Amino acid sequence: MHRTLWLAALLAGVATGAQAAPRHAASIVRTQFGIPHISASDWRGAAYGVAYAYAQDNLCLLAEEYVTVNGERSRHFGPAGKAVVAFEPIDNLASDLFFRSQIDIAALRKGLARQPRAAVDLIDGYVAGYNRFLRDAGPQGVPAACRGKPWVRAITRDDMLRLNEKQMLLAGSLPLAAGIANAAPPAAKAVASAGPAMALPGDGETGIGSNGWAFGGDVTSDGRGLLVGNPHFPWNGPNRFWQMHVTIPGVYDVMGGGLAGTPMPTLGFNKDVAWTHTVTASRHFTLFQLTLDPADPTAYLVDGKSVKMTKTQVTVPMPDGTPPVTRTFYGSRFGALTVVPAALMGWTGKNAFAIRDANHNNQRGLATWLAIGQAKSAADIRAAVETSLGIPWVNTIAVDRAGNALLADVTAVPNVSAAHIDGCAVPATRALLASRARLVLLDGSRAACDWQVARGTPAPGLMPAADQAVVARTDYAANSNDSYWLNTPRAPYRLLSPILGPAQSLRTLRTRSGLVEIESQLAAGKLDARIARTMAFANKSLAADLVLPALLPLCVADASLADACTALAGWNRRFDNDSRGAYLFAAFWNRVEGNPAIWRTKFDVADAVNTPRDLITDGAVGETLRAALKAAVERLRTEGIALDARWGDVHFAQRGADRIPIHGAHGELGVLNVQQAVVVPGGMTPVHGTSYIQVVGFDAIGPVADALLSYSQSTNPESPHFGDQTREYAAKRWHRLPFTPAEIAAARLGPGLTITE
Repeated sequence: MHRTLWLAALLAGVATGAQAAPRHAASIVRTQFGIPHISASDWRGAAYGVAYAYAQDNLCLLAEEYVTVNGERSRHFGPAGKAVVAFEPIDNLASDLFFRSQIDIAALRKGLARQPRAAVDLIDGYVAGYNRFLRDAGPQGVPAACRGKPWVRAITRDDMLRLNEKQMLLAGSLPLAAGIANAAPPAAKAVASAGPAMALPGDGETGIGSNGWAFGGDVTSDGRGLLVGNPHFPWNGPNRFWQMHVTIPGVYDVMGGGLAGTPMPTLGFNKDVAWTHTVTASRHFTLFQLTLDPADPTAYLVDGKSVKMTKTQVTVPMPDGTPPVTRTFYGSRFGALTVVPAALMGWTGKNAFAIRDANHNNQRGLATWLAIGQAKSAADIRAAVETSLGIPWVNTIAVDRAGNALLADVTAVPNVSAAHIDGCAVPATRALLASRARLVLLDGSRAACDWQVARGTPAPGLMPAADQAVVARTDYAANSNDSYWLNTPRAPYRLLSPILGPAQSLRTLRTRSGLVEIESQLAAGKLDARIARTMAFANKSLAADLVLPALLPLCVADASLADACTALAGWNRRFDNDSRGAYLFAAFWNRVEGNPAIWRTKFDVADAVNTPRDLITDGAVGETLRAALKAAVERLRTEGIALDARWGDVHFAQRGADRIPIHGAHGELGVLNVQQAVVVPGGMTPVHGTSYIQVVGFDAIGPVADALLSYSQSTNPESPHFGDQTREYAAKRWHRLPFTPAEIAAARLGPGLTITE
């Protein structure tokens, strides 16, 4: 496109005046690893600078994300291509159908008018900053990956509203997007495929996870708060973190990270508080089983009366020359119709299923994170979270300089108590709730089975904060994605609604590993930031500690396993880059970790951190273990990998021609520094896991923060920040973040940039 036409298209409809004062203005200074420090005089300017800096680093990624939320993937990438809309891929057509049918842009526009002015200004400022970068870059300044593509375009406020709605649904109904796209009456033909591998929420560890530790003044060497935050998020795609520092003098001064399209940090620190997030075990939606009218499969019975489903027609554009796809979607008073094949939930002549998500049209998050960023204490953060119920699907873990620690498992959750679920159960309810998916299924034939309405909540049907879990202590609280029940073994939480997650039940090896390490360190003395950094990257495997002492004698007795035993005996039981034998153990453990029969001492609610344990090595279980180890040996031989290979030689990230060794491993190994990987030639490469990791304490003046972004700031291979922090992560070299004006000035790269319009 000719540059004149490019500029005209971007500037269309924008009135300018030579004498008008700038509506948007920001200063951007970059420090080591390309971290931008954005300063402005108001919220519009702050977001203007954030968007510009983000587009400099990740334009193609964000431009494609706007394609996704607008339901245009089929048109630009073909209907059969794949999109990652939550944390698992679905076909483009299903993605488009979901977003076009489920995002109510009119409602979002109306809802925005009810938000604080600062939230509106942040959205409008981000739009202006993104579009300003496109104008400045011009067609030839767009990265090669998306240069000349018609989907790289100026954005509007509606694009931001759609993107925000997508982020709110990320760990709720969005993973079931294909099921919503496929819901059709029995006689109709679905036009998109949910796919045989459609995963239910809770089916193992997907890309959402994290560790968050808040240490209070009773256990720190300086009596101040100390935070360890380690979100486990994808290494690729729109759910990558990006570091930033945003300052409005006298109003806001926060450094941390956010996802694509986020106009300010959603986790990080200011001079008085630090916070992180972990994905909560709560469910943010419920399913309703509808009893259909025998005379009409598109009508359902409520208290004996037939109610006609609503119908919405959606059209998805296809590539040029291909007719568009039109589909009719059905809705009920309980939400959109869906099918969940993996849970045997289809649309028959007798029943159908609807889904209601507590985060649908939740626009309170932005204001909540603004309040958190302006907090002066952990109590302020608690108040922001509890009042708004705007945090969508993550725990909030925080500390302050006074030595207070907070873990608030308070989110937008359906208000359904244990008694309500029990009283509104259908035959499948208990089995689904007890499954790994933990789906809450209610009876949609009774109006009384809809969510309960509590006085004072910001939206009807939300669970009040008083009925959710808050841990406020001066020793510590920790979460690794298990439920509210055992965030510290020193004070297990009282039983709450099952929609908030299972209680008095088995914890994951990662949760157990974290609590074991914390208690062990505290038994030796008080914590400081150096110890915390060491703990975060220790890469110990609790699975190895539990298994190897009994496994090695078993396999030594089998001559066919002698080489395997030698490799495992020489392993240091860690997943460091120089750990030899780690790959063999991971291949073995992958075959047996889900088998509860291998443990002699079963789970004990009174000793949840240390049970189950004691590996059984005789009889049928012993044979199972031998067979698993032999299969692991065979796998490595097939892949051409030595039994005692160094972990960093077979577990790596590719950055251009460089193969960078990556320490850490899957959480199911009981490793805290999670890296989930896929098999590639020569080993495995991370796809999600440790991302933006921070250890934050305080001195007498302000924050003292060490951090790393494992996959680096930019997704552009031509950027100097495409792999620089990845190399630092490989070497376990932490980066002290510059926060004060003097620190930023001393660390700045280049002259900086001021943008106005």
